[in-house]
Amino acid sequence: MPRISPTIEGFRAAFRRPSFTLAEIAWRWMIGATVGALLGFAFLEYLDTLPVTQGELLLLRTRHPVLVGQAIAHILRGSLNRVVAAGLVGAVAVTVLWILAASVGRSVTVRALARYFAERREEIASSTAVDTSATSGSLHALLGLNFLRAALVLAVILGLRAAAMLAGFVSTTAHPRPGLAFVLLLPLAALVCLLGWALNWFLSLAALFAARDNGDTLDALSAGVAFVRDRIRAVLAVSTWTGLAHFAIFIGATSVVSMPLALLQIAPGRLVIAMILALSLVYFALADWLYMARLAGYVCIAEMPEAWFAPVPPVPLTPPLSGDRFATSPPILTTIDRDEPILSDLPGPAAST
Repeated sequence: MPRISPTIEGFRAAFRRPSFTLAEIAWRWMIGATVGALLGFAFLEYLDTLPVTQGELLLLRTRHPVLVGQAIAHILRGSLNRVVAAGLVGAVAVTVLWILAASVGRSVTVRALARYFAERREEIASSTAVDTSATSGSLHALLGLNFLRAALVLAVILGLRAAAMLAGFVSTTAHPRPGLAFVLLLPLAALVCLLGWALNWFLSLAALFAARDNGDTLDALSAGVAFVRDRIRAVLAVSTWTGLAHFAIFIGATSVVSMPLALLQIAPGRLVIAMILALSLVYFALADWLYMARLAGYVCIAEMPEAWFAPVPPVPLTPPLSGDRFATSPPILTTIDRDEPILSDLPGPAAST
């Protein structure tokens, strides 16, 4: 019976089929580029709509911190309402776009991974017939799961706001205690972020079954629960190793990105910014590659027989006989025989010569 490692199979799939990572990068970076372009155009358009009078220009030219602050506050007065309204509309539009793109992208990548591991199963087992047809996942289930993930982000934001309000109760106007409020805020915010991360991980895992099986959102959630319950060791192994690899890449990327900042005094600012952007894009590409390796590991666990990555059973100490009975070896003595003459402390008879 073959033995495989889901973690190694996930990395092997990411190495062998770089098109999987390219497909993941395509829809992820499309969303990122859209959000960046919207923020840039919105910022420029917002600056064009700000009225600046001659008195405000005079205050700005003084370069005095107090006068410049008053001028900026006067310029921004009355415009923040439009910024908030435009931000809400833009956030809703980007969220809808992300839900659609994530649903279609996840459906494509999971189906491709399912076909790959069907071929991989045939290669390992040397079987004669393996069904490599594409699975018919449910796009409605993916839309529902991604909507829940978007709602989870809003819930985390509200949870952080509620944590700040609870921590602020210990610091009143009559008895200000900002240090104690900050100390109480840290564990509450960490708890909210931890719960949000765990729920987001589970919803992203359930998207695997929504893209593979033809069911609704609740069916995908139920399949995700059963998957984690039945194969928790393999899932934790894949998550741990890919998480450690991502952490190592993050530490290396932060160290490398800090190097162009040291050249800021001798190199042009645009060149330094271009180098930082290029290194950041390389890091994001590696992060997406690791995410695809982790997703491939999960698909491997779901598609491969469980006996292939189960731990090897211990070898019995006594080999079986040809009959119905098993050979029994004499028991190993773990105690001392007190009747042994050599262990006696009494003098024995001298040996005759």
